[in-house]
Amino acid sequence: MTPTAGPAQGDHRATYREVLAEPRFRLLFSTRTVAITADALRITTFSVLVFSSTGSALLSAVAFGIGFIPQLFGSLLLGSLADRLPPRALIAGGYALTCATALLLAVVRMPVVASLGVVALVSLATPVFHGASSRLVAQSLKGDAYVLGRSLSNIASAGAQLFGLALGGAAVAALGPRRALAVSAVLYLGCALAVRLRLPRLRAGETGGAPGSTGCDGGADSGADGGAVRASLRGAGLLLRDRTVRRLMLAQWLPVAFVAGAEGLIVAYAGERRFAPGRYAVLMGCLPVGMLVGDLLVGRFLRPRNRERLVVPLVALAGLPLLGFAAEPGVGVSSCLLLLSGLGYAYGLGLQRPFLDALPEDGQGQAFGLIGSGSMTLQGVGPVCLGAVAAAGTGTGGAIALAGGAVVLTAGWIRTWHPRTSPAPSPAPSPSPSPAAH
Repeated sequence: MTPTAGPAQGDHRATYREVLAEPRFRLLFSTRTVAITADALRITTFSVLVFSSTGSALLSAVAFGIGFIPQLFGSLLLGSLADRLPPRALIAGGYALTCATALLLAVVRMPVVASLGVVALVSLATPVFHGASSRLVAQSLKGDAYVLGRSLSNIASAGAQLFGLALGGAAVAALGPRRALAVSAVLYLGCALAVRLRLPRLRAGETGGAPGSTGCDGGADSGADGGAVRASLRGAGLLLRDRTVRRLMLAQWLPVAFVAGAEGLIVAYAGERRFAPGRYAVLMGCLPVGMLVGDLLVGRFLRPRNRERLVVPLVALAGLPLLGFAAEPGVGVSSCLLLLSGLGYAYGLGLQRPFLDALPEDGQGQAFGLIGSGSMTLQGVGPVCLGAVAAAGTGTGGAIALAGGAVVLTAGWIRTWHPRTSPAPSPAPSPSPSPAAH
């Protein structure tokens, strides 16, 4: 199977049709979309299960977020495995592990602390198989096709999360929380089987594995068992010490973390402003709608160089509308401000190609796992920090505006180092098709 080759012209604009024509991406994209639906179903249902067992809002909130923060530690300690282990076994095994976790929560009546521990422990491995999947996508799609593939994944991810939340509510109402968890286990199992049966066995040259990695699905290199943690810490250190990689990671982390912090205050803001019941749901839906529209417009209609030129303006667009919350607007104006802010999320598309170009060939899987886990962690920390600011006397409107100001300052920082365009990449040679791919 030959990856989509990048054209010699760095400003070639790919299409969604070209991206979906790549069989390997199509498989990884479809299974990941189903898995995100299962994630949303499992996370919300587990939170409902904990609340129904304990009556504690705090434990319910902990259950909702317990799978996020451990991912950063998993990426730091185990992230090198994304480059050292065979991708088919790793990705299918990751889905099988989450399937087993959901099934365990559904069937076994454990103490709440034990069930929280199980979810936290399994989440340590999440960056590993996500990193392997992201790396395989990056090797299957070249040039602008990779950026457009990320755009398509972002759009599908937002839609899958919304569908998963709706499915979770319906499943809990119809089946109860434990059977609803079993439904998520079935979805994960389907993803694991699809990857295991349809993703070809890849040789070391095709996966671009680190030196010493194996070329078949039979097992890892001999040093993986004893040196995985050391290799992961060393690899993370090398990535974070690289100035270009570090800047590009922070540029993708910080605006999202600040906006997520503002999003976490929407319910409280609606309560303070005494909006009609249910209006908070309208406000919370505006950000993802803006994200969907922004990714679609920027990904589909702008050329690569234009996306990269617009990184700083789009980051500023994500922050500037939030400043309007200092005036504590009503529902209509607040909805428009959040919709505009969501449009700015498309700035990330202009950073995808520079980020990929800056990564070492033998560390891409770990880098993708690290950037995903770091983003998840900061999105969990952001609402807590801004909630503390709001409680300190600024009010929710002031805290949301403060988050917007932080995003604007981040745009100014990115402007000091981000080039208007990245150099045109050289066309990558296409490897010979593997017999196992047919």
